[in-house]
Amino acid sequence: MSFITILFPIFFVFGTGFVAQKYLSLDTKNLSKMAIYVMVPFLVFRTFYEQTINGAYGYFTVYMVGLCVIIILLATILSRLYKFTEPERCGLVLSSAFMNNGNYGTPLTFFLFGAAGLEIAIILMVIQQLLMSTLGVFYAAKGSAGNNGVKMALQTVKRMPMVYAAMAGIGLQLLHVPLGVTFMKGIDFIADAAIPFIMLTLGMQLANIKLGAIEWKKLCSSLSLKLIVSPMIAAILVMPLPLDPMTKQIMIIMAATPTAANTTMYAIQFQTEPQSVSSATLISTIMSIVTLPVVIYLAM
Repeated sequence: MSFITILFPIFFVFGTGFVAQKYLSLDTKNLSKMAIYVMVPFLVFRTFYEQTINGAYGYFTVYMVGLCVIIILLATILSRLYKFTEPERCGLVLSSAFMNNGNYGTPLTFFLFGAAGLEIAIILMVIQQLLMSTLGVFYAAKGSAGNNGVKMALQTVKRMPMVYAAMAGIGLQLLHVPLGVTFMKGIDFIADAAIPFIMLTLGMQLANIKLGAIEWKKLCSSLSLKLIVSPMIAAILVMPLPLDPMTKQIMIIMAATPTAANTTMYAIQFQTEPQSVSSATLISTIMSIVTLPVVIYLAM
């Protein structure tokens, strides 16, 4: 029953965004930009400004990169077994290697662990956004006709404000620069609004996905890697790390979140298996109602 009380508020907000989009047909692209380029950077800045930098940051980075690379390798092996084309392989990577720890994992962690867990989730979110903005864009572009992945990935990273927000937060903290109570209140207003806003935006994005003829081999492959294999690998990777139990639990639970919504936008932008990636995003989000409680129970 406790899992229902945790997941219900999250899916209630997703559902509200979903229904609102069906009736209002809002411009989700601009709303998503508002979240990524305006609201989330304030949340990231506050976290890095207020949290003490320690060795855990290095472990988080190694873990996130390692998990992503392993899933990409497994996706490549499956693609060869199933004789997928290069665009199909890139589509499988997009739908399985990148977790939705921004719209989904961060609020879930907050509901589970409170403010202490949220700080860890935000750090993981920033690293994940960097991975999506580099490897994610690379594979989206690699599967397209243009195939200019490296150049496009580098250009995308330069445009990611949350990276600069993290750097500013770390820099000001290390230099012990006081921002003042009044200024911090302004930052808090925007930062506190970021999580509910991005949750509503995900619901709206899901409402825009249209399921066509589902290719079950691709879908089952991506769902298995994302919802089952990913948290299992995460559990193995975190085992030897010198981190506290709560942090390890958060890392495993975040790995079990559905396909990242941003990868759908990349797939559509570059026309790299957009139907397959969109289907994986929607169905993995729905199936996580069943799979995530199991992962949470086992992790905790």
